[in-house]
Amino acid sequence: MMRTYWEIFLTALKLGLTSFGGPAAHLGYFREEYVHKKKWLDDRSYADLIALCQFLPGPASSQAGIAIGSIKGGKFGGFLAWLGFTAPSVMVLALFSFVINTTDIDLEGFIHALKLVAVAVVAIAVWGMAKSLADTKVKAGIAIFSCAAVALVPSAMIQLAVIALSGAVGLFLFKDHEKRAVAKNSTLTGQSGFLWLLLFFLLLGIFPLWNHLSGSVEAAMADVFYRAGSLVFGGGHVVLPILEKEVVPAGWVTSGQFYAGYGAAQAVPGPLFTFAAYLGAAASGINGVLIATAAIFLPSFLLIYGTLPYWERLRGNKAFQSVLTGVNASVTGILLAALYNPLWTSTVKSTLDFSLALILFLLLAIWKLPSWLVVLAAGAAGLYF
Repeated sequence: MMRTYWEIFLTALKLGLTSFGGPAAHLGYFREEYVHKKKWLDDRSYADLIALCQFLPGPASSQAGIAIGSIKGGKFGGFLAWLGFTAPSVMVLALFSFVINTTDIDLEGFIHALKLVAVAVVAIAVWGMAKSLADTKVKAGIAIFSCAAVALVPSAMIQLAVIALSGAVGLFLFKDHEKRAVAKNSTLTGQSGFLWLLLFFLLLGIFPLWNHLSGSVEAAMADVFYRAGSLVFGGGHVVLPILEKEVVPAGWVTSGQFYAGYGAAQAVPGPLFTFAAYLGAAASGINGVLIATAAIFLPSFLLIYGTLPYWERLRGNKAFQSVLTGVNASVTGILLAALYNPLWTSTVKSTLDFSLALILFLLLAIWKLPSWLVVLAAGAAGLYF
């Protein structure tokens, strides 16, 4: 089992060091590593997990990693998958918080090139998922309509509504499809799932009470960051304005420091929720880093550990598989919308950008070069141009 744990951690650590570009890009990197290379799950199972994480509040890519690690190695495997994926950006952002005013090196070109890598990664993921999950006229139609709806009205609520509607359409249109076998995860039981979900809701009341009675910075941080990780749909970009309203008036950081950290969080690999490490470092040093990071990600663990057992049971039901067929097609369309906005619209600004993105697509999709090598090559090109 120890060998499995090491494999989970090292695989996630590689992703944590190379996964630039935000949640949509992370899901593309995850698919390449966990589905294609490691073959820990297939495309359908992966899309099922994405659909689950889209329904839950919090960082979807981190939750997907926790779920995959849990399926491979139980609860501890889920923790190791999160640790490997999250630790690099936590350390970088915490360090950046301590030395924010000590350097004036211009890395704009380097950062922009890494975003171009993300464009190529997401394009590969969309193409691969479309071939397996939107491979009929009806499924392709669901994917395209989902993409159009989310692109026209880019909000978390619309995204949830599109997924729910696609599931209803799937139940009606795909009810005669043959039931498919799914792998079971015996490490997470339904009984334990209820307890994890109960703890999730209890902590929503315990942390504010602790904050009220204690009045310490640490208690306030636990309260603020746990609520942010529990009640925000739509990922890291959505949580940022909510955190600003909490941490800037409290005097933990100035408005300028807040947005400097926000820029840094977009430049590093890994989940954008690690922005909490930057804020925690500014507010209370190393203790702040640990408290803020643990508090904002704790809801993800509780929700995944709580829902995954029931999710797998539902996946084995024929009617629910029909629902998932529609949902999976919808997820493909939603990922396509993310490829356009924010990735394409904020990254591909010129013919040079388009050409570099196309070359990066060639290196990753056709020539199959290692992603870390492509990231380094793109960064060098960004600095040069």
